[in-house]
Amino acid sequence: MSDYAQKDLPTFFMDQLLQTKVNFERALDCKHTDFDDLYPYMNEQPQFFWYKRYVAWSELLTVVRLAEELEIEWTQDFTEQQVEFIKGKVLQGKVLDHWNPEEEQEEKISQLEEK
Repeated sequence: MSDYAQKDLPTFFMDQLLQTKVNFERALDCKHTDFDDLYPYMNEQPQFFWYKRYVAWSELLTVVRLAEELEIEWTQDFTEQQVEFIKGKVLQGKVLDHWNPEEEQEEKISQLEEK
């Protein structure tokens, strides 16, 4: 029997939510995800990164939808703004630009400037 079959449902979904959140954030930052391994020949195409983000976003929305249907609280690992983006469901430019809290964005920018 798999390890997931031994877990209770809320714990399983919290693990899945965290994985999909990290995957979406990696896609936003143009970092490697499992999706890159599925389509290695597409890495050279500019539209690949947009498609990769939409796939990661769809995966996140799917796990959230299932958690909601099972009445599992899913918002604890997300900021208030991220929860609003997810509830809005549409991957708009403001989601891409403002997914990370401003402190994190400023930290990333300062790290890039130091290099």
